[in-house]
Amino acid sequence: MGRLNLKERFEGFVNNRWLVLVAAMWIQSCTGPSFLFGSISPVIKSSLSYNQRQLSKLGVAKDLGGSVGFLAGISSEKLPFWGVLFLGAFHNLVGYGWLWLIVSGKAPVLPLWAMCALIFVGTNGQTYFNTAVLVSCVQNFPKSRGPVVGILKGFSALSGAVLTQIYTAINFPDQASLILMLALGPSMVAVAFMFIIRPVEDHKQARPSDGFSFALIYSVCLLLAAYLMGIILLEDLGTVSHNLVTVFTVILFVIIFIPVLLCFREEPSGPDQEVLLPKTEQREAGNSDRNAAEHEVVCSEVEEVKPEEVDSPMAVSVKRRRGPQIGEDFTLMQTLITTDFWIIMLSLLLGAGSGLTVIDNLGQMSQSLGYDNTHIFVSVISIWNFLGRVGGGSVSEIIVRDHAYPRPIAIAVAQLVMAVGHVFFAMGWPGAMYIGTLLVGLCYGSHWAIVPATASELFGLKKFGALYNFLNLANPAGTLIFSSVIASSIYDREAEKQAHQHHMQPWISGSILSGMFGADEPPKCEGSICFFLSSMIMSGFCIVAAGLSMILVYRTKTVYAHLYGKSRT
Repeated sequence: MGRLNLKERFEGFVNNRWLVLVAAMWIQSCTGPSFLFGSISPVIKSSLSYNQRQLSKLGVAKDLGGSVGFLAGISSEKLPFWGVLFLGAFHNLVGYGWLWLIVSGKAPVLPLWAMCALIFVGTNGQTYFNTAVLVSCVQNFPKSRGPVVGILKGFSALSGAVLTQIYTAINFPDQASLILMLALGPSMVAVAFMFIIRPVEDHKQARPSDGFSFALIYSVCLLLAAYLMGIILLEDLGTVSHNLVTVFTVILFVIIFIPVLLCFREEPSGPDQEVLLPKTEQREAGNSDRNAAEHEVVCSEVEEVKPEEVDSPMAVSVKRRRGPQIGEDFTLMQTLITTDFWIIMLSLLLGAGSGLTVIDNLGQMSQSLGYDNTHIFVSVISIWNFLGRVGGGSVSEIIVRDHAYPRPIAIAVAQLVMAVGHVFFAMGWPGAMYIGTLLVGLCYGSHWAIVPATASELFGLKKFGALYNFLNLANPAGTLIFSSVIASSIYDREAEKQAHQHHMQPWISGSILSGMFGADEPPKCEGSICFFLSSMIMSGFCIVAAGLSMILVYRTKTVYAHLYGKSRT
């Protein structure tokens, strides 16, 4: 009996949906190569004798690799989740491993296009990790998709700070070793947990204890963010011994491992578990079953119909001709021909694209305002990004669960707040960098908790992997517009003006976009004028994005009332 009981306990532990979520959190906390490009770019530039223009091309390849996930989405439909994670680990190892061999002098230098391909392949492994953990965990927690997406995307944002702390504790003798750690670390962690990441049996059943479990995870997230913020400031502003840094890192691991305690709590399983649900949850489940049987669906692509008209023969005929309705399962091609999807995509491009532009240019922005320790802002904004993703998922879940309001309301609010953050960057007032970093970091992060959850509600979970990866294209598209075209052009123009005023040799001759480097050290722009106009432009586009989000709110209010309103009655 003892052995049988032990076997049952082990099976219960392995098949625990919270174990899947915790393992996914650990994987996401290591998927940070794209967030650490600013840390490895100096050694790449010096080792390969690259100029700034060549280095910027590597950065573009990095952004594309972290966002173009069509193959990852297709793989999630054709392969088991462990296979998707294995492919991600392979991409990461090949891309960054080969890059380390070249930078360390152990392999010949490849042409620039091949180097771009390497960093694209390496960073593209992140899309496989994200797809596997998000799709499996959303399927395990379909009634808590906002918190789940926020937590997982939050740990992904925090991974840069976590990996930096680990690298500081290991104290490698050369900077190139950070690239080796990026090649080995994420790949090893993904392979270690690849058989745990999957939908588990009876995963769609909610439990009364879910609220406490999510509260524990949120508490760990807040503790982790506060702890990392404290040790980053302490290590950057003070003199800390290596032994103390090692202690800090051990404590970091302890905090990250706390959520595994949830996996030892026994959860009811089987058909009897439904009776343990709150009455509101039971009514919601009963309503869902009846609604599915009666095929009551709502479509935001057509005018809102009266309740008595829903089941009319003409309404049913219209729905059949149109295929799946908003709130049901769509294929990717069916999604791409809906107006709602392109409203989401354009709003995400304007909002998240402007936020990522700040993250990519934060070093130059802080330097232009006279700050010396620019890396502090880079580390701190990753923490605000983390909190934005965790908090955005939680707040948006309250909006839909408690009030049955459309989730995009939370996106609109975040975009309006982000517009204010861009104004602080534009003005360059004393302390504006800290406030701007806070507002933009929080609101950028909230996009990547709220938007995927919204897409899963409107277009279903059947093709969520492909849909999520298509939404990721908003990041490189946004940075191409805001960073490569707008911000860099304005910065270079102001830098050239200041160079002429100081009787310096102009850095740029000819087109700004075609020649972004020179033989001598490029001049730097100083003062708030460097990013004033670009920040004001991004602020304006954030307001436009908020307007698009409110249009989506209007178009989907009937859908959300149908999905969540009945559970409140």
